[in-house]
Amino acid sequence: MQRRPFITLLLSLALATPFAQAQETLRLSTTTSTENSGLLKYLLPTFEAKTGMKVAVISVGTGKALELGKNGDVDVTLVHARAMEDKFVAEGWGVDRRDVMYNDFIVVGPANDPAGVKGNKDVIAAFQKIASSGNKFISRGDNSGTDVMEKGYWQQAGTKPAGASYVSAGLGMGEVLNMAAEMRAYTLTDRATYGAYKAKTGLAILVEGDKRMVNPYGIIAVNPAKHKGVNYKGAKQLIEWITSAEGQARIAAFKPDGEQLFFPTAAK
Repeated sequence: MQRRPFITLLLSLALATPFAQAQETLRLSTTTSTENSGLLKYLLPTFEAKTGMKVAVISVGTGKALELGKNGDVDVTLVHARAMEDKFVAEGWGVDRRDVMYNDFIVVGPANDPAGVKGNKDVIAAFQKIASSGNKFISRGDNSGTDVMEKGYWQQAGTKPAGASYVSAGLGMGEVLNMAAEMRAYTLTDRATYGAYKAKTGLAILVEGDKRMVNPYGIIAVNPAKHKGVNYKGAKQLIEWITSAEGQARIAAFKPDGEQLFFPTAAK
């Protein structure tokens, strides 16, 4: 006679369980370099376990990542184009920007280096040499941080490959590396994505070490005053964690094939 209330209680618990277990979601827009390198797959599970949140990652170029923030389609963005980041904050779209880490850009191309730029420590001189050689150069052409940096180098070089020698792909870094391999062309890439594609493409590092090739990353919360529905609390939690001693140590410990690809820079 006492079984009916007990069964009712079990049914109530069963119905409530899916809702009790539903995870809060944090939407993160970021660059292809953080995704393609494997860094986020390494970092985010620790943050998710600590907070109970699920991070939904949208991996695009920096320009698009910031545009998603402007539209309120994400809660937080992790990108690498400081001038664009500062403009995003100055216009009121983002708040609480923090330095996170840096890696560097490199020029890669065919191992036989037909343009003869291998070992050059001056990226501008190397770009001038590529342009005058007539060899192909593949550009991201997608308003990403890499694309903005590359176009700045050409501007400083005062030249650019002519006609069909300059290919604007409008694609992510991994796809551009594959294109450069297929077309035996040169391209500018971040070191982390190159590392993930090195075995597949066979491209060689030809130019590195110029201080102008340092590639800093920042994280920015979308301004809740602009978009009331954003998960600002979750964005702040991610910002605080990734710039904490634990988050920074995890970034430093990310070493695929034994090589450190990102270097923490959050203020102590």
